[in-house]
Amino acid sequence: MASVHDYVATTIDGQPQRLDEYAGRVLLIVNVASRCGFTPQYTGLEALYRRLAPKGFAVLGFPCDQFGHQEPGNEAEIRIFCSTSYDVTFPMYAKVEVNGPGTHPLYAYLKSAAPGILGTTAIKWNFTKFLVDGTGRALARFAPTDTPAQLATEVEKLL
Repeated sequence: MASVHDYVATTIDGQPQRLDEYAGRVLLIVNVASRCGFTPQYTGLEALYRRLAPKGFAVLGFPCDQFGHQEPGNEAEIRIFCSTSYDVTFPMYAKVEVNGPGTHPLYAYLKSAAPGILGTTAIKWNFTKFLVDGTGRALARFAPTDTPAQLATEVEKLL
């Protein structure tokens, strides 16, 4: 069976990165957007990252513009927005598609490994979150309405 560690993603700075670099770390992988009602969750994601990174945790942000055109900027604009508006220091990646024929292979894996309610695989909106253990296995999917603070206990159980 595949794991997150089997994939490569492009960083927000345009560099390919093998995700096996996160082996041994618990991950929260999130499709993010700058103009969404859930955008303020960047604050909670960053707080969770800063608090738990020393214990082996990382948040990985994947901008996506498939929901209401809420991530219209290019990677440079997204990086500046995240830095200046939310002081984001967790790893950010280039824009991806999370649904449809252009789905990034990482998201194809995440959706099949951790389906939504009633087994649905499609991602419904921005700020859907996937919890991944240190072996790269996707364990759970959380809705956009689930805040980072609500997920802290689940993350800490895996650390």
